[in-house]
Amino acid sequence: MIEYELGELDLGEVRFAISPLNEVGLALRIFRDPGRYPHHLPWLRMTEAARSGLDTEVLAALTNDRLWTPDFLHPLPTSPLTRFADELAGVAALPPRVVRAKLLEVHDELPPALAGRTDRVLPRVVRAVQGFWDACFEPWWPRMRAVLEADVAHRGRVIAQRGLAAMFDDLSVRMRLVGNVVQVTTSDRDGYRRSTTGVGLTLVPSLFSRGGSTPITPEQPPQVMYAARGVGTLWMADRVTGPRALADLVGEARASLLALLDSPASSTELGVRLGVTTSAVNQHLRALRAGGLLTSARHGRAVLYLRSELGDRLLRGG
Repeated sequence: MIEYELGELDLGEVRFAISPLNEVGLALRIFRDPGRYPHHLPWLRMTEAARSGLDTEVLAALTNDRLWTPDFLHPLPTSPLTRFADELAGVAALPPRVVRAKLLEVHDELPPALAGRTDRVLPRVVRAVQGFWDACFEPWWPRMRAVLEADVAHRGRVIAQRGLAAMFDDLSVRMRLVGNVVQVTTSDRDGYRRSTTGVGLTLVPSLFSRGGSTPITPEQPPQVMYAARGVGTLWMADRVTGPRALADLVGEARASLLALLDSPASSTELGVRLGVTTSAVNQHLRALRAGGLLTSARHGRAVLYLRSELGDRLLRGG
């Protein structure tokens, strides 16, 4: 059992944060045992072609048979707005001795992909993780983040209405608050106990956690990764329809897209939400943008679309 002794029983001692790198690290478990994550099988199918170009030897080596991952893939996030690039830059800057020690906490003997000089292994790990993010996360990250942010909002309401103990009881059957101690039950790891005084306890919702996950060693800052609510709906197609008159004018697919695009989204994300191919979505988006009903802007590797003022007026008029 892992135990975190809270210095104060108030919200100031407990904070929530979202970590993109944490999601990438926990998702590596799917390489080992995809059957444990049935909710994400649609995502695995959608990213199958993209994964063929990744350094899967390194990515698979970053977990073991117990599905542990090195702590440096789970840095302490500082806010719900943490950026993946900043977190990965922190990993790239780690001293090689720290990286090697964390890898040896996962593997008694390093697999070939992680063996050798750590100052050469670390850049390969960073490149592999960056590639995994680019191919399998970035196109869907706005949708993923929306689920994580909704979970944080829900936990805040539970604390306000029922208190910290009720919130911890609702996080996981493996987690509870006893007095001022947060207890996380583990199945295959030696336990430890540490105080959160001066640093607090960070709770990190995850789409790829099945219970409650903590750092392997007590030297890491206190944090618990727990399963976010709503994961089962993440890859389900939205049943969105525009007004009937608008659908008669521009077609149901384009009316549905206009109804969805009150916040920025990529064609990949829209395809997932509507249950259609990205190429089909792109055809409709180009037509809607050409008609002045959408605006678009590049964000990283993705192009994000948003309903224009003209599109707003047409939707309201419809």
